Amino acid sequence: MVERNPNLAKLRAGYLFPEIARRKKAVIEENPEAKIISLGIGDTTEPLSGGIVSSLVEACRGMGTLEGYSGYGAEQGMGDLREKIAEKLYRGIVKPEEVYVSDGAKCDTGRLQVMFGAEATVAVQDPSYPVYVDGSVILGQTGGYNDDASQFDGIEYMRCDASNNFFPDLSALPRTDLIYFCSPNNPTGAVATKEQLKELIDFAKKNRSILIFDAAYSAYIEDPELPRSIFEVEGSREVALEINSFSKMAGFTGVRLGWSVVPQELKFEDGTPVSKDWNRVVTTLFNGASNLVQKGGLACLSDAGYSEVEEMIHYYKTNATIIKKALTEMGLEVYGGVNSPYCWARMEGKGSWEAFEEILTQAFVVTTPGAGFGPAGEGFVRFSSFGHRDDVEEAVERLRKHLG
Repeated sequence: MVERNPNLAKLRAGYLFPEIARRKKAVIEENPEAKIISLGIGDTTEPLSGGIVSSLVEACRGMGTLEGYSGYGAEQGMGDLREKIAEKLYRGIVKPEEVYVSDGAKCDTGRLQVMFGAEATVAVQDPSYPVYVDGSVILGQTGGYNDDASQFDGIEYMRCDASNNFFPDLSALPRTDLIYFCSPNNPTGAVATKEQLKELIDFAKKNRSILIFDAAYSAYIEDPELPRSIFEVEGSREVALEINSFSKMAGFTGVRLGWSVVPQELKFEDGTPVSKDWNRVVTTLFNGASNLVQKGGLACLSDAGYSEVEEMIHYYKTNATIIKKALTEMGLEVYGGVNSPYCWARMEGKGSWEAFEEILTQAFVVTTPGAGFGPAGEGFVRFSSFGHRDDVEEAVERLRKHLG
């Protein structure tokens, strides 16, 4: 028989979100009459706006005509969409040919890990989105667990919590080939300042590292002083690439559309442009995002469509305000919820999974245990603002009753 990939055996028993789903299902089976409200997984809930839906319908109908039918497209994405992303979202600070359209930021993360290979060393924020670590483990960029069985050997965990204003002490960080950095951070909601990102860029440049900047939640930044893209910061083009998505910006979590930006100045140690290898990976392992979905992306970036997108973002941000206000009034220590759709709450005296179970079984509200995002997340719970307004308002009243 074929031997199992030993790297998959190193992973925790269940990926965070399927494990949450399993526990939610168990509670439903025990309480079939209960109405479960989810403030857990960051999945959008509101319908796509009319103009964007119309563009998707029109594209779909076009596929039924000789004039409108299209087969394979460019793996890097439709030229007009690449141009629109560069123009509308980056205001010309990146070039259209540096934009690679994809089926989502998580998918791009996996393909990037393939491109950099099993020998690359990695640093991640702690806490941070699980795919940075789990994807690296699957590829073989790590050893086993270290002594306390909470962190993998071969991965540097950059502690980012309230004690250091959610930005790592770079002076204590060993050199790694890759540095994953997400701003606004998932799960803490923290947003790095331009000064902090400049410090990170200089650190990467000094150590000849590559910074993988995850800007999937950048559309939620309302403070004009906070950068939405790493490329707003001087020196970034020589050391950084960026991944982003229409998922949380436009409600495309199920539609699937994202992009990466790989600057022409970013090079490997031997001088090979990273974009050359990224283009090869994309054209080899990916056939391009759906032609239909890309038409929807174009509609999102039209003037009318982007206004609709901003309305959706405002809706979820209002939810975040409601959640944060309630949690704060309950006496919890809460972060995020302003330039981010997530609220990050310390559950004093409780472990993350313990708090998760208490909230689920008593208030019938699903959250996300902070420990699932890394060791520094222990003792915290993440609340998502992605939900219907009535559900959010009911959920916070349940939280006040059972936990307040």
